[in-house]
Amino acid sequence: MAEDNKNVEEKKSKKRMTTLHKVLVYIRKYWLLVGISLLLAAVTVFLTLYVPILTGDAVDLLLGKGQVDFGAVFYILRKIVIAVLATAAAQWVMNVCNNHITYHVVRDIREDAFHRLQELPLKYLDAHAYGDIVSRVIADVDTFADGLLMGFTQLFTGVLTIGGTLVFMLVTNVPIALVVVCITPVSFLVAKFIAGRTYSMFKLQSETRGEQTSLIDEMIGNQKIVKAFSQEEAVRSRFEEINKRLENCSLKAIFFSSITNPSTRFVNSLVYAGVGVFGAFVAIRGGISVGRLSCFLSYANQYTKPFNEISGVVTELQNALACAARIFDLIDETPQVPDSDDAKVLREVSGSVSLEHVFFSYVPEKKLIQDFNLEVRPGQRVAIVGPTGCGKTTVINLLMRFYDADSGQIRVDGTNIRQITRGSLRTSYGMVLQETWLRTGTIRDNIRMGKPDATPEEVEQAARAAHAHSFIRRLPQGYDTVIAEDGGGLSQGQKQLLCIARVMLCLPPMLILDEATSSIDTRTELKIQNAFAKMMEGRTSFIVAHRLSTIREADTILVMRDGNIIEQGDHETLLSQGGFYAELYNSQFAG
Repeated sequence: MAEDNKNVEEKKSKKRMTTLHKVLVYIRKYWLLVGISLLLAAVTVFLTLYVPILTGDAVDLLLGKGQVDFGAVFYILRKIVIAVLATAAAQWVMNVCNNHITYHVVRDIREDAFHRLQELPLKYLDAHAYGDIVSRVIADVDTFADGLLMGFTQLFTGVLTIGGTLVFMLVTNVPIALVVVCITPVSFLVAKFIAGRTYSMFKLQSETRGEQTSLIDEMIGNQKIVKAFSQEEAVRSRFEEINKRLENCSLKAIFFSSITNPSTRFVNSLVYAGVGVFGAFVAIRGGISVGRLSCFLSYANQYTKPFNEISGVVTELQNALACAARIFDLIDETPQVPDSDDAKVLREVSGSVSLEHVFFSYVPEKKLIQDFNLEVRPGQRVAIVGPTGCGKTTVINLLMRFYDADSGQIRVDGTNIRQITRGSLRTSYGMVLQETWLRTGTIRDNIRMGKPDATPEEVEQAARAAHAHSFIRRLPQGYDTVIAEDGGGLSQGQKQLLCIARVMLCLPPMLILDEATSSIDTRTELKIQNAFAKMMEGRTSFIVAHRLSTIREADTILVMRDGNIIEQGDHETLLSQGGFYAELYNSQFAG
């Protein structure tokens, strides 16, 4: 057990060092600002340490009644004022540099994280809760920024203050300085003890917060379903359970971090008392002047004060590193295999598609697509039907190369799609899904997403073809009406019409219609089917449908079950065979 705990601690320590190294790589871009900040920190520390010397000199000039050299005292006071003003200016410029470094590093990390999200394969997004990903990119990076800013603001000056004060004290009086040095290690032990326990606690806090964000995101996006099935109480209980865990781990992390300050203050008091008592004996024997002793007491206070700050910074840095580790885990995720340098760009696409001995499964132990073979001629309409979970949408994912087949080949115009750029392959398909997606913007911008340079006339023509023009015209600003994320106040059917209009505008050589009219009323569906029929003329089309009445005109119907094609033919042929397709069809039109 002890050996296991040791291995766990070693892994955590290695993880922290790796994370710290990655943070330093991001900071390295701003080395000039870091150098300026360090220089200004040194100037600030020097001036701060110089003021007690001036104060001590002024005290030594106060010899007694009628023996005060006011001219020399006022001269020292002017120097103190100048030193204080210079210190304030240096600190202000240093803080500006630190803010610039911190927020530019945070910007770079967020950009890299967002860019990596665009490069990650869909299987990563399918396997991770959206809320957790959002929490990493937003909340964790914000927490990291707070810790990094505190590190720059207080860590540099704290370390330099400790070193500078020690040098000044050794120059002034070695025996008293040794008293300070002997008590100092206690602060290091306190800081090390606390830091060693806070990292794992803050990491657990960050992970639990991500779980909570994920739940909130999921529930807000599906509130209608929650209410429809009266799951409010169950969701509330689940939230309270996560919230309770977050409370427990947060309290532990905050408790350990909160004892840092009083612990180091206790050590500081020991140092100050030691300097005062020992220095008083030295002063009585004439080994140090009263002014120098007051200077030493000021140094003792300044020497120990950074330990408070540094111990607090160390605690915050543990939290920051824990959050940084989560965001770097996302950035370091393996991106999808990039297009090869000699990948072909599809331009003039005839639309022939073939699948040869294709095997695929989302999870290795659960087989899905097994030895799938299909030959589609240019302009052919292929319908794919079958029970839920048989692999219909999976075939579409493979055609669009959202997932790569485990083995076998998929060819478009005779070229393996692995040797075709993803961009040109997907541009060659027009895709309408059952799940609609619209972004914040105008109706016009949403329709011309696939063709940004489309003219207003082309947009309106596409909307008319999709039978969306009439409801768009009734909107407050027509095509310039701004809709919120995912369609705002539009009905599901209206949103689907806009998605269909989007494809109508592009008119790609191949089409994929995955339950494209599932949310549209029957009358409008007939009109859309007619529009689709015109659009599909001369274009290779793949149609996934549960309503079998919508695929009667397909050239070939593939009947799938358990990832395999069990029947194939046109509508009349499959009905006459009296097989599985006939059962499906008759079950929909019984009586």
